[in-house]
Amino acid sequence: MRSRYSAFVKGDVAYLLRTWHPRTRPARLDLDPGMRWTGLEILGTTDGSAFHATGTVTFRASFRGGSLHERSRFERVDGAWVYVDGEFLE
Repeated sequence: MRSRYSAFVKGDVAYLLRTWHPRTRPARLDLDPGMRWTGLEILGTTDGSAFHATGTVTFRASFRGGSLHERSRFERVDGAWVYVDGEFLE
């Protein structure tokens, strides 16, 4: 999760697509070049250890003017954790 947040901060589209599950990965990703991310707070996790194939991360990512609160689902693909999808929270 932290590496994907860092990729959003840097605008590293290639990394974001590479760490997105092939089943749900978009064909392309257009990031807003004016978006200024200002912080990441991990609020909770479920599963996701070396013994799990799935896991979730609940987080709040702050940006200039607001924040994004999401519960993201991750799965292992060929041993690597990849983002599947997320549910926006209040």
